[in-house]
Formats: sequence, C-alpha cells, structure tokens
Amino acid sequence: MKVYNFSDYSSVYNKFLSELRDVNIQKDSMRFRKNLERIGEISAYEISKKLDKKNQITTTPLGVSGTYVPLNNLVLATILRAGLPLHNGLLKYFDSAENCFISAYRKHTSKDDFEVEIQYMASPNLNDKVVLLSDPMLASGKSMVLAYKALLENGTPKKIHVVSVIGSQQGVDFISKNMPDNTTLWIGAIDPKMTSQSYIVPGLGDAGDLAFGIKQD
Repeated sequence: MKVYNFSDYSSVYNKFLSELRDVNIQKDSMRFRKNLERIGEISAYEISKKLDKKNQITTTPLGVSGTYVPLNNLVLATILRAGLPLHNGLLKYFDSAENCFISAYRKHTSKDDFEVEIQYMASPNLNDKVVLLSDPMLASGKSMVLAYKALLENGTPKKIHVVSVIGSQQGVDFISKNMPDNTTLWIGAIDPKMTSQSYIVPGLGDAGDLAFGIKQD
C-alpha cells in the first residue's frame, strides 16, 4: 500500500489540520465541518494528479482546445456520519462522480471491547471503478477494512484511494495488511498512540460528535 502523508509537506492543509485539533477552535462545529470539507478539497486535487486521464476537446468562441482531464469512473464512498464533511469536499471537485454511503458502528460488549458492524450501504456498481473511500479518523483500521469488504458485494474496484485526516500507526499498519496492493492512503498525520477505547492520541477527539453534536449511546 502506498501512503501519501500530507504532514511530510508544507501546505495550507496543515493549517486546517491544526485547527481541527485545537481544543478551542474545534468547539465551533460549523468551522470544524468546514475544515474537514477543505481538507477533502485539497485531497481531491492531489488525488486527481494520479488518476487516468483523457484529452477533452472543448470548442471556444475562436476555435478548439484540448485539455487533459480525469476519466469519469469515480465512486466517492464514505463512512457515516463523521465522513460526510470530508465527502462533501471531495464531491466539490469530483462533482460528476457516483456516490456510496456506508453506515458502520461500534457494538460494545464492554467498556473497552467492541466489534465494528456494517449496518447499511447504498452503492452503485463498482466493477472497474476507482473508489475514494473516506473517513476522517483511521484508529484501529477495522471500520475501513470492513467497509472495503462490504463494497465488494457491489463489484471489484479497479483502484482504491483511502482518504483520512488523522490515523494511528496501528490503524495504518492494519489496513496495509488487510487491503489490496492497489490501495493508496492519503492522510494528514499519523499519530503514535491509541487508547484502549480506540481513540487516537493526540488525535482530535470524536470527529462525528465535533461535527454534528454528541450522540446518545
């Protein structure tokens, strides 16, 4: 698996990532969602450089012009609910892409033990498509791998791009071992630790709660 870590480079991405982590700034849920969306847009731009392209001929008032553009064989898949703002950012750039939504949740058996279960998925046919699978937090990596396996019920993608904002080293290692070789991970930062409840340290907290409000357990 190839890994593109935005923190290895100096860009405006890191400004938005810093604000997402900031315990004071992240109290503004609208700004939190906007920053996730911005990161989605930046990720989309960088991913577009790696996509197959075609020469599109455009007629202008004075002639014709040829421009290389990405092929329209994309499916944007996201894990609800935290992935929605990140998905929206990707969709702003890949506005003609098909979309897939996956509902995954933690089924707790005790305070520290849980299993991730896929509850619902709405997806187009994925055979020979390029899939961008997004979720802002890559903690244990279990949700991402389960989501990928669920996608296979609707076809075999040509290529997988995983889009996350913050991951644990454990989570990155897990998806590297359990997802196909034609996977590329696009991520803002890889943090060294994870708690027994599978929260990334230093991380940023619960992205879903910060974006949409605290949910009732």
